[in-house]
Amino acid sequence: MTDHPFEIIGADRPGRWLLSCDHATNHVPDWVNGGDLGLPADDMERHIAYDIGAAGVTRHLSALMNSPAILSNFSRLVCDPNRGEDDPTILMKLYDGTIIPGNRHADETEKERRLAGLYRPYHTEYGDLLDKMQNPAICAVHSMTPQLRGRPPRPWEIAFLYADDDRLAKPLIAACRDAGWCTGDNEPYVGHLPGDAIDRHALQHGRPNVLIELRQDLIADEAGQRLWAERLAPILTDVLAQSGL
Repeated sequence: MTDHPFEIIGADRPGRWLLSCDHATNHVPDWVNGGDLGLPADDMERHIAYDIGAAGVTRHLSALMNSPAILSNFSRLVCDPNRGEDDPTILMKLYDGTIIPGNRHADETEKERRLAGLYRPYHTEYGDLLDKMQNPAICAVHSMTPQLRGRPPRPWEIAFLYADDDRLAKPLIAACRDAGWCTGDNEPYVGHLPGDAIDRHALQHGRPNVLIELRQDLIADEAGQRLWAERLAPILTDVLAQSGL
């Protein structure tokens, strides 16, 4: 595992979609707390550290739609690339009931070090990829845990999150419901935080966009990741084509 802050797939692929995976890995670079945030291995394999299965779905979608993809290469617990720089949750000290020892005493200097070494290079490359594309649309791939501690189980197989721009989200929700999937409409949470990745790269530029959440138990292995990519690729392709965007 390299400590490069991002991975690019198919930079020259001609498709209109840019696939992004902000929480692709649970990797902690060696220069961050010695490569260890002080959590047991079991916790680093939980959703608190990364979006389980999302990277595999992203890779398959990128290939199926012949479109480029960008994936983060650092755990969301190191520094969350799907937050604005001034968001207090960009460097989490407590997540879903788990204290993050390696972040407990992280000060502004340490936060700045992680932003400079990981967060900003990721977003710079993200923006550069989009600038090279003709009329791009963004599909951000995430995954949701089936159940947070102390909360009810989540029934949704897939959900689409969006802010004010629902030009792609609404027809995608309809298409997935027509396919018979339990589909969330801005559930289990509303898909917008000021300065997050979609805000930064899509909303502020008027680019068509959608954020997908897939339930992690459905994409925990290679077969599930491929299945959902194969289900979604034609729907994403058709909805974008029919939107006229």
